[in-house]
Amino acid sequence: MAKGPLMIIGGAEDKLRKRSILQAFVTAAGGAEARIAVIPTASSLGVEVVQVYDALFRREGAADVIAVRPETREDAHDETLVKELSDATGIFMTGGNQLKLSAIIGGTPLGDAIIDAHERGVVVAGTSAGASIQSSHMVAFGGPGATAKQRMTQVAAGLGLLQTSVIDQHFDQRNRYGRLLMIVSQSPQLLGIGVDEDTAAIVESREIDGEEHEVLRVMGRGAVTVFDPAHITTNAYEAKRSAPILASGVVLHALPAGSEFDLTSRTLVPPDQRVDLEEAAEIAEASHDLRQMARDIAAADASPSALRRRLARARRQSTPPTHGPDGVTS
Repeated sequence: MAKGPLMIIGGAEDKLRKRSILQAFVTAAGGAEARIAVIPTASSLGVEVVQVYDALFRREGAADVIAVRPETREDAHDETLVKELSDATGIFMTGGNQLKLSAIIGGTPLGDAIIDAHERGVVVAGTSAGASIQSSHMVAFGGPGATAKQRMTQVAAGLGLLQTSVIDQHFDQRNRYGRLLMIVSQSPQLLGIGVDEDTAAIVESREIDGEEHEVLRVMGRGAVTVFDPAHITTNAYEAKRSAPILASGVVLHALPAGSEFDLTSRTLVPPDQRVDLEEAAEIAEASHDLRQMARDIAAADASPSALRRRLARARRQSTPPTHGPDGVTS
């Protein structure tokens, strides 16, 4: 069975007007037959945040929405709570404190149940903190800034739904370029993925040239930024205290909505070539005129200069005569 899609949402997804990301999640979870489990553990407003998403998902047509809210690691071992995920068609992890979320569910039966659900085809989504925990490595905390500096952030373990990667959220809005670049400089085997607010990186399995690849597709208002440090030159291993880090040769991919990126081969998926219908009609008309001209030349066995003379005579003959004030035709 194919793995379910991952929806990695950069936070602050539109909940009032154009709820395209939340609509896409409910559709992927089964639409009118969706049974969605909301995990609000990262949030300090557990009850309230569940009520918000309950209303939103039901408005988008979901059949059932349940809260799965472990507050301690002991709760995350509770078989009754774990069983709630067994028949979920969609799992949604809310925003908040990603380190709290990881500390409570990471390496527990509940965390394993999320992974198992993903493996059997269930869509797993998360916003903000719920996005970061989906990768194998997770930003625990850290400050903003465009320059990568030593010790500007710390990394914790994520759930590993997306392997060999690290995800950061609120990316452009909170200027988190530097801290993601610091992480990939220290761990060049990781792919750095930064997701803007009201933007989703949707990861799905796709067969390409007979092999299964993970392909990331972007939707929403912002962009997804990918750092590929496979060929990096860095001094991260020797930079002191909070010194700026050398990071040369990192390949940057800025992916707006509609873009697709092959995470397996680390290459851009070429966009579909769309034909402008008006331009196509103009080209077809011009081609018709050229073909007609070629037939005229071939039929008369005439040179282009002779054809021009014939066209000039035809224009003169088609011009109506004019009459002067004395009635004389000119």
